[in-house]
Amino acid sequence: MAARHDLVILAVDAASVEAQLLLDELSAALLRINGDSGRSSFDVEAATPRGGFYLARDAAGELLGCAALRPLGEPDSAIGELKRMYARPGQGGLGVGAALLAHVEAQARRHGYQALHLSTRVANTRAVAFYAKHGYAPVIAWGKYVSAAQSTCLGKTL
Repeated sequence: MAARHDLVILAVDAASVEAQLLLDELSAALLRINGDSGRSSFDVEAATPRGGFYLARDAAGELLGCAALRPLGEPDSAIGELKRMYARPGQGGLGVGAALLAHVEAQARRHGYQALHLSTRVANTRAVAFYAKHGYAPVIAWGKYVSAAQSTCLGKTL
């Protein structure tokens, strides 16, 4: 898979119109795959100095995907949490997801995180395979994911 050379990833306000457009697309896709949109797991108003919301665009400015980073648990946590990762359909083979993931991992390191964790639904087999391909392995579940058989928690040491 070739990396996108015309890809630009920028931090934006998660409440922006463009961010909301992608988050709505992601929620609709997750609802089709999992039967749950995942909306309740991400608060666009909960900005943190150790996180961010990132949009990927091509050179022409077309929106390609998004991802969010926040501390897992306490604000001074050594573990960051990846949230709302999404590459528009048809972009996966072009490296958008991989570029977004690499960007969030770099931001996590910059913010002092030692690891990055995420949760996804077991039914979302494409996501589970994508994260495994990028070095993510099962970790102990946290919060609402404890005893949630429909979810899998994955992590990677940075």
